[in-house]
Amino acid sequence: MGPKWTTWTVMTMLQEGRPLRVRDVAARLPFVSEQLVGKRLATMRTDGLVIRADTGHGAPYRLSALGESLTPVHRTLADWSRNYLSAGATAEAERVEDAVQRLRLRHTTAMVQVLDKGGPMRFVHIAEQAGLDYAFTQHRLLRLQADGLVTRTDPRHGAPYALTDAGQALGPVYAAVDHWSTALPTRWTPPPPAPVTAAQRTHPGIPLGADGARTAAALRRSTAGPTSLFSHAPQPQPQVPSHVTAQSTPGRSW
Repeated sequence: MGPKWTTWTVMTMLQEGRPLRVRDVAARLPFVSEQLVGKRLATMRTDGLVIRADTGHGAPYRLSALGESLTPVHRTLADWSRNYLSAGATAEAERVEDAVQRLRLRHTTAMVQVLDKGGPMRFVHIAEQAGLDYAFTQHRLLRLQADGLVTRTDPRHGAPYALTDAGQALGPVYAAVDHWSTALPTRWTPPPPAPVTAAQRTHPGIPLGADGARTAAALRRSTAGPTSLFSHAPQPQPQVPSHVTAQSTPGRSW
């Protein structure tokens, strides 16, 4: 669910409710090139989010059960974004894309969890508890600050870091992702190998992309020992209006 435009594609296909060819999806996403839409759909098929009736040229795609089941996750992400990141008039899919990009960077989940359990903490202690290099931890903390998830307790050099209100409110988001990913083995059978040599994702069964095994492990730890951040159940969200994804401008670039 992490690569950009995945959310737009899933929500567009869900609203149409029928198989769509690459050009059909691209026509509904005028701010994305048809070539990029084709690449994204191919990746989504590898990840089990869409399926094709056949592999012939131009064959349509449709959402798999796994892809359709992303709806509660998208609603929770959009609600979190609306409440804590930006209250302006923004398309629902754009909110989800922006939220995912803030959370998907490598080790973000582990660092957020460490701060949730330990409260305000100096960066060296965050690095030690997360098992990360000091320099990498400083670099990631700067990004988490820019994304509004982490702040310093005061402006002094060496002051501890703490979660912002947005960071503290991530419980429903992680709970929704955890619930969705729990059923991955039963809802998705990997497609057969492609007849041509192609680069394959190292861990196709892990839904959070770049965060990889560490994110999955952090989510498993949260189930074994829930904390205030990771023990919330996702709240019911309103239906996404069908006209929302028809209006948007390209958001942040990554």
